Amino acid sequence: MSRDHDAMGRPLVAVTGLGVVTSLGRGVADNWAALTAGRSGIHAITRFPTEGLRTRIAGTVDFIAADPMVAPMLSERFAEAAADEAVAQAGISGDFPGALFMAVPPVEIEWPQRQALAEAAAPNGDVTYADLLRAAGSRRFDDWHDLFIFGTVADRIADRFGTKGSPISLSTACSSGATAIQLGVEAIRRGEVEAALCIGTDGSVNPESLIRFSLLSALSTQNDPPEAASKPFAKNRDGFVMGEGAAALVLESAASARARGARILGYVLGCGEKGDGFHRTRSSPDGAPIIAAIRAAIDDAGLHPDQIDTVNAHGTGTPENDKMEAMGCLAVLGERMRSVPISSNKSMIGHTLTAAGAVEAAFSLLTIAHGRVPPTLNYAVPDPAIPLDVVTAARDVPVRTVLSNSFGFGGQNTCLIFGAEPVR
Repeated sequence: MSRDHDAMGRPLVAVTGLGVVTSLGRGVADNWAALTAGRSGIHAITRFPTEGLRTRIAGTVDFIAADPMVAPMLSERFAEAAADEAVAQAGISGDFPGALFMAVPPVEIEWPQRQALAEAAAPNGDVTYADLLRAAGSRRFDDWHDLFIFGTVADRIADRFGTKGSPISLSTACSSGATAIQLGVEAIRRGEVEAALCIGTDGSVNPESLIRFSLLSALSTQNDPPEAASKPFAKNRDGFVMGEGAAALVLESAASARARGARILGYVLGCGEKGDGFHRTRSSPDGAPIIAAIRAAIDDAGLHPDQIDTVNAHGTGTPENDKMEAMGCLAVLGERMRSVPISSNKSMIGHTLTAAGAVEAAFSLLTIAHGRVPPTLNYAVPDPAIPLDVVTAARDVPVRTVLSNSFGFGGQNTCLIFGAEPVR
């Protein structure tokens, strides 16, 4: 076993660049300072009128210019900002020497633009199918198609950074950002690329999204004060708060990173993924897929459950998700899990949806770098059914390994293991 390969003989995957944008700020430094200080980025929505909506708060990113009602445009701006920071930190100039794996929101044109298309098709009467077909063949529709189809976001980011090969766009619900990293890890391990730019991005806070999630009873309705709404693992949790942002990771084979003298920020030691066909939104009540994903990630890293130092929780604050995540962690880590620090940054930034797995990967690596576990806000009423060591104020502890969980609607479960050093 060489210093550049893991115990299974695969190339070690190093992280050499990080970039983050959330409602806490632009850049790693601002985000980490706010996160560890326990400052919330959740606030009242000002982007559009919220009268009549049950939920009127979110962790929106309001400081990056784009049409706030066009989610792909926001998602692209967030991704570009995060990738700029990550690539610069990695010390890469010119074209990026590897592939792009990008998590983006689901593909669809949003309702304001659908309505405009219909009105253009038949401005003086009822819209017929023939009218819509005629409008779909128009130049205006072509322009919208290029703007709204999220795969074109990855195309434009690939052009911007000069990545190699066809960019991969993916959407696996709330685990998408983690899945993008997993694909980059697998490509490097197979020897297909020496580097990968992995991004998760989401700018989906709009009336339609709020209404859809409200109809699922998934969102918190505790609007006042906004910063107290997201309560992961607390007994009085009542749902998640939507958030926005992006994170980018530059992954490289350890051999490639060392050869060019790059600073290694940490390693992606393991990936675990398990699909769950139980329900479109709910998790299997026995927790088997979540348990399998956690166990697979630890096994893939060549670790024993006792070697996990802290857990970066999916921790959405919905009654069911938090219960199922606790069940999964306790099943794999055993009684020791009751004393393993666990924290959810969604209490401060909200749930960034397709970006969440990537944002939390960046925060996991920063936890290792600083030896500090960020807090979980609003954990004033512990849930006796969730016997976990929830961190409520930033805690300084030695951290060599982090388990980062991402569990999405439709049973998309992806877990990643990050480490300060290779496992020997």
